[in-house]
Amino acid sequence: MLAFIFVYAVILVALGAFIGRKAKSASDFFVAGRRFGSGLLFTSLIAANLGAGSTVGVSALAYTHGVSAWWWIGSAGIGSLILAYIVGPKIWRIARENNYYTLSDYLDARYSKAFSGIISVMMSVGTLALFAGQLLGIAWILDVAAGIPKVHGVITGAVVTTLYFAAGGLLSSAVVNIVEVAVILAGFIVAVPFVLSYAGGISGIKSAVSNPTYFDAFGMGSTAIIGYIVMLVPSFFISPGLIGKVFAAENERAVKVGTAMNGLVQLVFAVIPVIIGMSAGACIPGLSRADLALPSAMKEMMPFFAASLALAGIFAAEVSTADTVLYMLAGSLTNDLYKRFINPKISDKNLLRLSRVVTVICGLIGVILALRLESIISALTIFYSLMSVSLSAPLVFGLFTKRAGNFGAVMSALLGAGLTVYMTFGGFGGALEVMGVRLNASTCGIILSFAVMAVSLLKK
Repeated sequence: MLAFIFVYAVILVALGAFIGRKAKSASDFFVAGRRFGSGLLFTSLIAANLGAGSTVGVSALAYTHGVSAWWWIGSAGIGSLILAYIVGPKIWRIARENNYYTLSDYLDARYSKAFSGIISVMMSVGTLALFAGQLLGIAWILDVAAGIPKVHGVITGAVVTTLYFAAGGLLSSAVVNIVEVAVILAGFIVAVPFVLSYAGGISGIKSAVSNPTYFDAFGMGSTAIIGYIVMLVPSFFISPGLIGKVFAAENERAVKVGTAMNGLVQLVFAVIPVIIGMSAGACIPGLSRADLALPSAMKEMMPFFAASLALAGIFAAEVSTADTVLYMLAGSLTNDLYKRFINPKISDKNLLRLSRVVTVICGLIGVILALRLESIISALTIFYSLMSVSLSAPLVFGLFTKRAGNFGAVMSALLGAGLTVYMTFGGFGGALEVMGVRLNASTCGIILSFAVMAVSLLKK
């Protein structure tokens, strides 16, 4: 099984290096020369979105809470449809007209260099946590598949992802993503009937699990579900990584079709890790960590050939999202911060070279951070919370009203993020009760950021 995954990893690196030879400019590295049709945009987006959170993380939630774990990917799918039909086409037209590479390029022009700098710094910190979460997913897979220690698994994931992405940026990852998406979907589709049969079907799961809310769509509780919706729906239409991929589309139709296909597949796919996690909850109770539910189910509840394909599918899912995270980091640190604030006259060739170096450095930092984090969902929550509360209001208001100004954008980002951090570390007891519903830190933060942005419009 380990040999199967190893061969697959070598193929990914080799393919990325081969395609990377065609990346001759920063445009190739950041927006793939703006040549994505709807199919390539779809595979690039879905590969980015089916990562550690959507596979290992959601299976862990389902292992513990049951059906209500669907809301994690379901919220992402809803956000993707908003990106497809509302946010994506409009910001793509702006990017095309002005030759923007990243979301920060747009924020700089729409608000100010200072605001885009603040957002780039926040995104760099949060994105490192997101990258660490993907590396943790890879580590748990290799741990279950071959007993490889966490530290070695984290390093392996970082090396594979960093090598093929550094070779050619978005151009390399887009082609590699085609292979990854095929393996992901094949692996998970194969897994479902085997684990469900092993558990004795839905009736078998019901008889084995004593949790009375396991089959309740809202069993996780309103605080958690509202938190996921408020945090994840906007995250998937304002994410710098996803919007950067949208910038690579060849035309507006490709934006709508490719992004909508990505959203619809997420909504359907959301059921799969939930079924696997619940089956594991029924058949493999008492795991030392809920994050081990998915790889354990695939190893213990499936025949060897199917388990090998399924584990390769999980590995592909984690790696494909990790390359998107590196893409976001490279864009934030080189194009958005270094070029904008330190060396505006840097040549295209040197920017490409710097982006590759920064990618490798971020890979190393991601390894260090992954070794200090315990849970995939906790790592991803850091990123999604920071992104949602700091970016959602400025982007939405900036795209759809000319009255949105720099002061409102800066204050909404800082106050929203500040409240989120304060509550995360115990402020107000970690949640506020409004009309009988407890709202968590990220929910309160994003509500405040939208309120501040709205109030700023009244002064104009």
